[in-house]
Amino acid sequence: MSRSIAYNSSPLLASPTPVWRSKFIVAAIALAFAGLAGRAVYIQVLENDFFQRQGEVRFARTLALPASRGRILDRNGVILASSIPVPSIWAIPEDVGRDPVKLKKLAKLLGLTMTDLNKKLEDEDKSFVWLKRQVDESVGKEIEALAIKGIYQRKEYKRQYPEGEAAAHVVGFTSVEDMGQEGIELAFNKYLGGRSGSRRVIKDRMGRVVEAVGEQIAPVDGRDLQLSIDSKVQFFAFQTLKEAVLQHKAKAGSVVVLDVHTGEVLALANYPSFVPDKRQNLSGEQLRNRALTDSFEPGSTMKPFVIGLALNTGRVTPNTPIQTAPGRLTIGSATISDSHAHGVLSVSEVIQKSSNIGTAKIALQMPAREMWEMFSNVGFGQKPQVPFPGAVSGRLRPYKGWRPIEQATMSYGYGLSVSLMQLAHAYTVFGRDGDLAPISMLKVDNPVGGQPVFQSKVARDVRTMLHMVVGPGGTASKAQTMGYSVGGKTGTAHKQEGRGYAGHRYRGVFAGLAPIDAPRIVVAVMIDEPSNGKYFGGDTAAPVFSKTVQQTLRVLGIAPDMTVVPQVVTETVEESF
Repeated sequence: MSRSIAYNSSPLLASPTPVWRSKFIVAAIALAFAGLAGRAVYIQVLENDFFQRQGEVRFARTLALPASRGRILDRNGVILASSIPVPSIWAIPEDVGRDPVKLKKLAKLLGLTMTDLNKKLEDEDKSFVWLKRQVDESVGKEIEALAIKGIYQRKEYKRQYPEGEAAAHVVGFTSVEDMGQEGIELAFNKYLGGRSGSRRVIKDRMGRVVEAVGEQIAPVDGRDLQLSIDSKVQFFAFQTLKEAVLQHKAKAGSVVVLDVHTGEVLALANYPSFVPDKRQNLSGEQLRNRALTDSFEPGSTMKPFVIGLALNTGRVTPNTPIQTAPGRLTIGSATISDSHAHGVLSVSEVIQKSSNIGTAKIALQMPAREMWEMFSNVGFGQKPQVPFPGAVSGRLRPYKGWRPIEQATMSYGYGLSVSLMQLAHAYTVFGRDGDLAPISMLKVDNPVGGQPVFQSKVARDVRTMLHMVVGPGGTASKAQTMGYSVGGKTGTAHKQEGRGYAGHRYRGVFAGLAPIDAPRIVVAVMIDEPSNGKYFGGDTAAPVFSKTVQQTLRVLGIAPDMTVVPQVVTETVEESF
């Protein structure tokens, strides 16, 4: 039997409900739905672009597709610089698993202290942080085996330099971002670098790619670059230079080797040097490309140019006698001197004996303008046309301000400054029968034309004089080379210190060419501040020239033109400086 319910038995149920209350509730619900609908319209229609962008900022990423940097090759195709793919380690700090044992192993593999690792991971708001760029492949595999949550790897390209410190100042190096920083890497950065590609993707909060969006832009790899450098010549030149710097306890040294026919730079080396892909303790002393960035007073290596000018203008012949007695010459209030009183010397003997007085007397027969124009024509006072950043122009003051004593001292290498590259380049005029070829760091296939400076006969006459310098009675017998005839000029110059000259600080220089009758190469050497008791260019720089010439001509396949062993004397004839 069903029971009937009496609603009026409860005072609450019996009280009448106001009509407005139910209408209010219905209206509130309707208003809420209208608000939701309006918000949906606002988000999906009116401000759709804004919210799409915000969504992309949080989940869409543009991934760079790195281009492979072009290789740097020597003239024979030997690799001087190349790129290899290697892993780089990154993390999402807020997701990283905090297993102390695994993190300790990770820090050790990355070469970090736990303090350094924790510092990188301490900000948990970060969604990305590099832990270490460009680690070894084996290190990447060990890190992957740790399986630490929130630790990821990305492939990047790392530069390798097989020739190490021997070619460091030529090739230079790149940054961790694969941008050229020094040397050829910097000078030809755009050519070598190519163009990176990209692709748009959607990532989840774990950093995993879940969807690709948009079109992928493929990377364009950089192009290979073939230099004029011969890696074998470069290595021999560097090793010989290094041995000389260490032997003479010198501050530094440089050597440049040029091909006379083409103007190509076959070798350019400096010591101290550095290993391009191991630069943790790199200093400015190691980094300086001294052959191009350092200028110095070249001393007696200037004399052949002054004599060449006098021969070219017909003022003297190789046999013209020059009185150099009594070994001193006063010009105005200044006195210049020779290391020995030689008496009467022929013009050829002025070069052979390196007489300051003989050279100065010849120089003062000529207008200052003629000397200045000749120095300019062989490249002094002008920046070498090579792509290296930081190449200096040296110093050559306008001729209108020259006093007689200054013209005299410039004739034997004081009062002007040059780089070793400029000096080597200038000496090509004697090897090319009087014209100056443009120099090149890139491979040149055929001989090139040059700018005329001296008559052909004058250049050949000066070559004969340079050959006398390395013979008996000359200042550079140690430049003689087994199997090859050579010629060149020594230079020993005091180093400037403030407005004057340092009493016991010198640069030893030698510049020359070989073989003497049909020159193929010019080699210039500079040894900075030798300190073991020998400082003359004939003692410090000439032996480096000799060894470098011998190795270079053999590498180039040049047949020996001498059948006898050079007679090298044990004592160097002192040059005037």
